[in-house]
Amino acid sequence: MRIAVIGAGVVGALIARELARFEVTSIRLFEREPDVGWGVTKANSAIVHGGFHDRPGSVRSKFCVPGNSMYESLCAELDVPFQRTGAYVLAFDEQETAALETLRTWGNENGVSDLEIHSRKQVLAHEPQVNPQVKAALWSSSVAITEPWELAMAAVETAAGNGVSVHLAEAITGIETRANKVCAVLTETDRYPVDAVVNAAGLFADRIAAMVGLDVPCLYPRRGEYVLLDKKSAGVVNSVLFPAPNEITKGILVLPTIDGGVLLGPTAVDQLPDARGEAETTPEGIREVLEGARRLVPELNCSLAVKAFAGLRPESTQEDFVVGRSPIEGFYQAAAMRSPGLTAAPAISQWLVRDVIAVDLSLRQTGSFRPSRIRTPRMAELSLEERDRHIRKDPRLGRIVCYCNQVTEGEIIDAIHRGATTLDGIKFRTRAGFGRCQGASCSASILRILARELHVEPEEIVQRRSESWILSGKART
Repeated sequence: MRIAVIGAGVVGALIARELARFEVTSIRLFEREPDVGWGVTKANSAIVHGGFHDRPGSVRSKFCVPGNSMYESLCAELDVPFQRTGAYVLAFDEQETAALETLRTWGNENGVSDLEIHSRKQVLAHEPQVNPQVKAALWSSSVAITEPWELAMAAVETAAGNGVSVHLAEAITGIETRANKVCAVLTETDRYPVDAVVNAAGLFADRIAAMVGLDVPCLYPRRGEYVLLDKKSAGVVNSVLFPAPNEITKGILVLPTIDGGVLLGPTAVDQLPDARGEAETTPEGIREVLEGARRLVPELNCSLAVKAFAGLRPESTQEDFVVGRSPIEGFYQAAAMRSPGLTAAPAISQWLVRDVIAVDLSLRQTGSFRPSRIRTPRMAELSLEERDRHIRKDPRLGRIVCYCNQVTEGEIIDAIHRGATTLDGIKFRTRAGFGRCQGASCSASILRILARELHVEPEEIVQRRSESWILSGKART
């Protein structure tokens, strides 16, 4: 059996990893971007949701709670950071307080077992910086935070280590069918015979589905703008803070990040279907983020902002995930994966592979699957004694390159050996360039290390894609 997975975001990456557990002739993972997790995965709130925001009976509600329960063991296997912070949904008037009861009812029907309504006094005891006008809040202890792009990269690493062939910067241009069955995928450079295709193409999943004649899903991008606060803001909130939701969005959030900062956002602005590359920020969007965040936490020090960014999520006219079999034999969907797509991803990958694809294709598990990976430790997270032990083994782990996040040359070299070829590839694997200077201090040093380790000229190194050049050539020789 020959299987192609289209899309190396967190959903496609986990599906490819799950397929590697089975005896398959070939598994190919295709990604249009130059690296893993650079689509929807890299620009979201990084929340592992509790399962109370999803209407009972929806596909989203089916996979959110089991997905949440799988995260702790999955992140331990893949050596990815994970923290259960819990979450509050805050209410400031009678209408919002009534909405809390609706969310609790939904959560109970979806199998969430940890929901409590807390009084103003209870909320302020746990979150003293919350707006004192709060009337009540819904508390969920199972909500967590993680690092989505690292999860995707780790899943691809283990998939590749178990035989999956990874095709980066190789977009799918067509899918051939014969007698209503997939038989090949086409790219700009090659044709690959296949027996099955999994569509996990994020914002472009509808275009992939259209290649086999399907009109589901029907997608359009929804832009969300964020503001990231420096680590000096750490401790202003302990858990994820939601406002009461509306029909369109969960609202502007305030939440801790896994590396010690605070994230504000997102907005929710629907775009035209063709605006899938328009992830710019706007003055209006940033203003909305700050106003919404200060409604929850009035004393936020927004002068600590180090970055504003926007992400696009795939909204669908059917308002739900599209997962499972399709009318085309051998064509499977994991599409329309908007929130809580990150949370649901482990459960969807397991169900789709084990209960659907493996059954349809009569696949047997190999028994030799290696589920884990070990990354080079982040030196900034270690004690002085642990750092000294590692530096004695590899002195490059003692040479700091990114001073904001204390990232060393050894960590950057390790990221290159794991697949990074660009400045953004280093950034998402190591956090170098994610700090308060946003790469102003360390980018030149990282560029030189990349050129040296990849045996190329510095002007060949790019920020992200081939057109995002940094140097145009030598000023003098």
